[in-house]
Amino acid sequence: MNRVLVAVAIVVVASGVALFARRPSGPRVPIQATVAVREALASDGTGFTRAVAPRAFAFPADHGPHPDFRTEWWYYTGNVRAADGRRFGFQLTFFRVGLVPAVELAAAEPRASAWAARQFYFAHFAVTDVAGGRFHAFSRTSRDALGLAGASASPFRVWIDDWSTAGDGSSARLRAAEGDVAIDLQVSAAKPPVAQGDHGLSRKGPEAGNASFYYSLTRMPAQGVLRLGTESLEVSGSAWMDREWSTSSLAHGVVGWDWFALQLDDGREVMFYLLRRRDGEIDPHSAGTLVEADGATRALLPRDVRVEIVGYWRSPRDAVRYPARWRLSVPSASLTLEVEPRLADQELVVGTRYWEGAVGVSGSGVAGHPLTGQGYVELVGYSE
Repeated sequence: MNRVLVAVAIVVVASGVALFARRPSGPRVPIQATVAVREALASDGTGFTRAVAPRAFAFPADHGPHPDFRTEWWYYTGNVRAADGRRFGFQLTFFRVGLVPAVELAAAEPRASAWAARQFYFAHFAVTDVAGGRFHAFSRTSRDALGLAGASASPFRVWIDDWSTAGDGSSARLRAAEGDVAIDLQVSAAKPPVAQGDHGLSRKGPEAGNASFYYSLTRMPAQGVLRLGTESLEVSGSAWMDREWSTSSLAHGVVGWDWFALQLDDGREVMFYLLRRRDGEIDPHSAGTLVEADGATRALLPRDVRVEIVGYWRSPRDAVRYPARWRLSVPSASLTLEVEPRLADQELVVGTRYWEGAVGVSGSGVAGHPLTGQGYVELVGYSE
């Protein structure tokens, strides 16, 4: 949701930070989800700064890290095609989690060990091979010690080992490789940053500070190389980047969210997230943004958007049921969209468990003119 992915970040911290903060990275093994989102969000983030009022974004500084806040992420997703028409989706996301509040850091004694760390990083990398019917997902974790992981604003760079995003913030080179799957893509913003929520303050619940600072680059032409096995493909397409930092948790009773990031062929983009409550109702702090072709924005509230689930998919792992097709409409913008996954199984089990994947869009716009598009959808909390 504005990607309440703060939940994803803290899930991994709750289940693994004690281990990874004490020893070097060893051989990579699959990470299994063991902690529920609602349990992981119990921490109150005492000592960290909270997002309480709108603020003007300052670039390039805000492309870089914000260690006064507990969590933040750099979140890239996109859809690309090869010259032969084959479609692929990709996700490369980096998360930073503060282990010690800044006020404690200032008073702390220097730590003797070169392995000592004040920040914890993890990343998710996934590729959807539509024609091949395969989904590849990986995770890495590390600390900001000995150059293993880190983030900087100028020059802009975020990395874990050889996974990285680097550039000037509004453009970046995305690189990640695991086994026989890899991407090396250049992305650059075609529109100005979109300040989500109230001039960049994205509220998650009714309590003061239960919010994040959040901006997006909603249309980023992408091109480069995608490798699957022994095949290296020149690809091009479009990416989306979400940037968010906070010291917050979900409001009481919220158990998950459905997040949509859609790029339409008429030049518009739609971001909308539904916060799901335990009682089955949609939380009133659900929200989004409609971005016009010229970059102008319009805030979307729950009353502005209708989302109807028209299909489901069950995970082969244990039959957890996820929504798998949607009808999304914004009557005030004359939008009626059908959203369908490019591939049914795009479920990640990488320290937490969620579904996130490439989707295709069809429907109608102003005066009933047909529309197509693409995007990404994220579904969190269904496996708990």
